[in-house]
Amino acid sequence: MKFVDEATITVFGGNGGNGCLSFRRERFIPMGGPDGGDGGDGGSVFLRSKRGINTLADFRYTRSFKAERGGDGGGRNKTGKSGKDLYIDIPLGTEIYDHQTDECIGDLTRDEQTLRVAQGGFHGLGNQRFKSSTNRAPRKTSKGSEGDIRELRLELKLLADVGLLGLPSVGKSSLITAVSDARPKIADYPFTTLHPNLGVVRMGPMRSFVMADLPGLIEGAAEGHGLGIQFLKHLTRCRLLLHMIDLSDRGQDEAPVAQFQTIDRELAKYADSLALKDRWLVFNKTDLLLPEQVSSRVQEICQEIEWTGPVFTISSVTRHGTEALCNEVLNYIEAREQTDQQE
Repeated sequence: MKFVDEATITVFGGNGGNGCLSFRRERFIPMGGPDGGDGGDGGSVFLRSKRGINTLADFRYTRSFKAERGGDGGGRNKTGKSGKDLYIDIPLGTEIYDHQTDECIGDLTRDEQTLRVAQGGFHGLGNQRFKSSTNRAPRKTSKGSEGDIRELRLELKLLADVGLLGLPSVGKSSLITAVSDARPKIADYPFTTLHPNLGVVRMGPMRSFVMADLPGLIEGAAEGHGLGIQFLKHLTRCRLLLHMIDLSDRGQDEAPVAQFQTIDRELAKYADSLALKDRWLVFNKTDLLLPEQVSSRVQEICQEIEWTGPVFTISSVTRHGTEALCNEVLNYIEAREQTDQQE
């Protein structure tokens, strides 16, 4: 299925049912009085997050959703049937915006979390409601009110613990293939990855984390060049970013230092919060260098870019260093979870 991470839909709350105009007419009961019942309330529209839904692709075809109308009231004080609420299932991690005001009205990040986005109309009143000591036979009723109508913009931001970023062809897809069950397309040309891929990295019983492989960034990604602007937002939810660099210089137009600087600039342009996220450097394709060249090359690059954070050297092809990297990532995530719980 094609990955779709944005959609615009229109939701309609059900109209309320109308009140009934009726009088009691039974044999041997003169002047029975008014007995028109109220209408039923209209159904409301809810968005509901569901685990297992990964894209907003279904909303490319169905963009209008309407809840059920409330039933009209009847004689003998019969109340109209309330309209059924409508639940629309969406992926976890979806943000909901009012398309007219651009206001964020919800962010569904937990399974089975719901958000009411269109209120159903209120029921109309039957004529029995208007009976009084001075008006014993009212002929007045009220109509049900109309339900809300809203145009919504849905934006999916993937829920992943770790996000992979880097220029095209640095080995992001190869890494997620090596450490998880994800099987993204891998080839020897840029932009092989056209949409995000999620993989669960399992390190033991009840110990795992989710890794996201995003399409490669290029210079100007924050302004919309390449595929970057569509997917940079998915990194905002990640706890940790793994900045991958091709150490071999093969198949890249830029040297490792320039690779780092390009991505660093694009993160800062997109959002300060993204540039300040915890980030580790991961030098890939060490199998293409002699062992004695790797450490000196890495040290030289880190000094030039003035990097003081964690550094890892791996080969996604031979899987050298990938287990140590994943262990450190898991330890970091578990420590973050404990800190968040304490706060």
